[in-house]
Amino acid sequence: MQNKINLETPIGIKWILLTAAIFILLLIPFVLFGDSLDNWTNSFFQSEPSKLITSLVIGFLLSMDIIAPVPSSILSTAGGYFLGFIGGTLISLVGMTISCLIGYWIGAKFGRPAALRFVDTKEISGFESLQKKYGDWIIIVSRSVPILAETSVLFAGIGRMKISRFISMITISNLSISMVYAAVGAYSAHINSFLLAFAAAIIFPGVMIVILKNKKILNSD
Repeated sequence: MQNKINLETPIGIKWILLTAAIFILLLIPFVLFGDSLDNWTNSFFQSEPSKLITSLVIGFLLSMDIIAPVPSSILSTAGGYFLGFIGGTLISLVGMTISCLIGYWIGAKFGRPAALRFVDTKEISGFESLQKKYGDWIIIVSRSVPILAETSVLFAGIGRMKISRFISMITISNLSISMVYAAVGAYSAHINSFLLAFAAAIIFPGVMIVILKNKKILNSD
């Protein structure tokens, strides 16, 4: 059985197109309005009520990542930009962990047929081979890669991984990822570059895909 994940499935292509569309939509206003948009954004998010709303919105959207096409890397980076490193890390960690638990529950409760509503059958089969080869630790590695991240938590539920082990592994992974994105977002806010934060959010998953392809874990055939 092939022990690779293919990103060129319809679901993978949809993710790529969605990410590209979001980036273009974000880029256009900054090209047209530049400093004016930066100034408005910064003044709006300085107020405490706005920070609370931002936290709730980002946390909610991240928690829905498993069942909706949510650009989690962009949201986590935005958390760091608007809420600072600590606030961004915490809200990203909570949102992503809730999403993982939902995915685990779907896999455990409804099995493979339900999981196939969210990821392609090739991803499930590929991840099954990866898990046999690399063990449960592949869940930690996969959390930073689109498509593979969702597949990993669904598969953990399907395989009825011990819930305490699952929570410990996703916490380690989600905390690490949240810290990276929040740090990028906070730094972008420090240098007053909103666009940099979103560019980094697009680039980082791409870098992880390249790394895993070089390790022959991902397949582009």
